[in-house]
Amino acid sequence: MAAIVECVPNFSEGRDVSVINAISGSISAAGCKVLHTDIGYDTNRTVITFAGTSDDVFQGAFDAVRRASELIDMRRHTGTHPRQGATDVLPLVPVSGISMEECAALARNLAEKIYKVLGIPCYCYGESAYKPERKRLEVCRAGEYEAMEAKIADPAQRPDFCGDTYTLQAARSGATTVGARDFLIAVNFNLDTADVKAAKAIALEVRARGWNGIAGLLPGCKAIGWYIPEYGFAQVSMNITDISLTPLHMAYETVCTRAALRGLTVTGTEIIGLVPKRVLVDAGRHFGCTGNDNEMMDLAIKKMGLNTIRPYNVEERVLEYLL
Repeated sequence: MAAIVECVPNFSEGRDVSVINAISGSISAAGCKVLHTDIGYDTNRTVITFAGTSDDVFQGAFDAVRRASELIDMRRHTGTHPRQGATDVLPLVPVSGISMEECAALARNLAEKIYKVLGIPCYCYGESAYKPERKRLEVCRAGEYEAMEAKIADPAQRPDFCGDTYTLQAARSGATTVGARDFLIAVNFNLDTADVKAAKAIALEVRARGWNGIAGLLPGCKAIGWYIPEYGFAQVSMNITDISLTPLHMAYETVCTRAALRGLTVTGTEIIGLVPKRVLVDAGRHFGCTGNDNEMMDLAIKKMGLNTIRPYNVEERVLEYLL
């Protein structure tokens, strides 16, 4: 089994990674294996991917939330990526030896314990959602951290595990959204422009929900546009929630096409966290490789520019090589 912790560190006073190290340490101490840590300095967001037995993952996830609540104060947090909690999203992803139904039950139990023991409000999303509309993460996170006090006061918007009072703990930690879901790909497509409006326009065209009543081009995809000062260019940032409907290479080529219509170019691709091996193998095959898996992955990396921002090492970024 694997779990993904999307914690939201506060780097506004410097780029000290001691907070991330402390959270990762708590996960390891629970018996889990930390597979990968992806720090986004400008977005003030870190994705920690870890795996272990169901019991170890449950404890590791709880300890990560506890440690984050001790070290991160959301009242002082700023960042580009949507967020509402010190541990923002906590999806449990079934990899082997556990069903999605069992994973969903585990997520609900985890959310309940986080609230009862730590006092941190929790939503349940994905396959563990109590309300159909809360299957979607963006519904749970509507208004982000700044809307938390008003949402707690409203029974219709209140987190699934939460009192009716905006406590000091809720103010400090925000809310955590816990859930069970399939593996998704978090990916950013780099544009040869600093124009964030262009990136946002492309995101509206490609995301599944589309815009202004017009369906988007990529089913199973969520997307936003932003500018990253660290890089000096805008990105189309995407979550591919169903890689069977929209493979990575299809998302890449679609964003390339929409960018070209604006006289822009996709200069590279940044994958956040890990990907299953088949994602890169399928991309390599799509781009015309007829060789072995390694050759297919090499071609995928080259064609989509996965090495543009930093070296892309499949032994460190492909799920199967780390489990």
